[in-house]
Amino acid sequence: MSSRVKQAVPDRDQRPAVQKMWVQFAKRGRLRFTSHRDFQRAFERAVRRAGVPVAYSHGFTPHPKVSFIGAAPTGCASEAEYLEISLTDWCAPEQVRSALDDALPPGLDVITVAEADADQVDSRSPSQLPSRASSLASWLAASWWEIALPGAEAGAVGRALDAFLAAESVAVERLTKKGTRSLDARGAVLYADMVTDEGADADAPAIRCVIEHQEPTVRPEEMLGALRVVAEFEAPAPPRVTRLAQGTWDAEAEILKPPPL
Repeated sequence: MSSRVKQAVPDRDQRPAVQKMWVQFAKRGRLRFTSHRDFQRAFERAVRRAGVPVAYSHGFTPHPKVSFIGAAPTGCASEAEYLEISLTDWCAPEQVRSALDDALPPGLDVITVAEADADQVDSRSPSQLPSRASSLASWLAASWWEIALPGAEAGAVGRALDAFLAAESVAVERLTKKGTRSLDARGAVLYADMVTDEGADADAPAIRCVIEHQEPTVRPEEMLGALRVVAEFEAPAPPRVTRLAQGTWDAEAEILKPPPL
């Protein structure tokens, strides 16, 4: 059975959206260097090749109704990127997942597709968390990052991280189009710890941290900048950064609860 689904071609009288899907995808290997704009173009081409009946906006220049939410910085790998897509025909989530995954290049991999308004009860979600019917953005309140530091000495990383966690605030600077902006890196970090790989990269200690999504959101590179501020720690080699998960932080259980896909 073909994984392709019925094609919807934009025209002057746009068909209404009848279904919304939440899509989780990964950026792996060399594709971690794909910028958000490059991925957006690649995904829209994949939608056309896969024949997914995507809904379009109205107006003189209709655009696919696809919402890209909280993209990882260029150069960071990710197992937890998300988007929302509106469809003009009802489709099975697994059919859409398979069709999109086949149409995207290896390294941009579709992990899960689910209906945004499916009537499901998620046992992972206590009452204080967003409901299934909430927007996807309301679920994506924080990110779990792993920052591997090849060649770094574990003791130095641990001491720097302890100094960071002991600080009430740590100011770092970001260069923006409007000039230099100061951010409190410490205030954005909900949890942090150091781990050591047990495999071939046993000499690469890593920091795993949960960073709250703020405006603007503190990036992993700014987390390392904060270690430089509090402990003069310098990574001896370029770090390997991976977003492991996104979701809503449960401080009591120290768990990041992902969207109920």
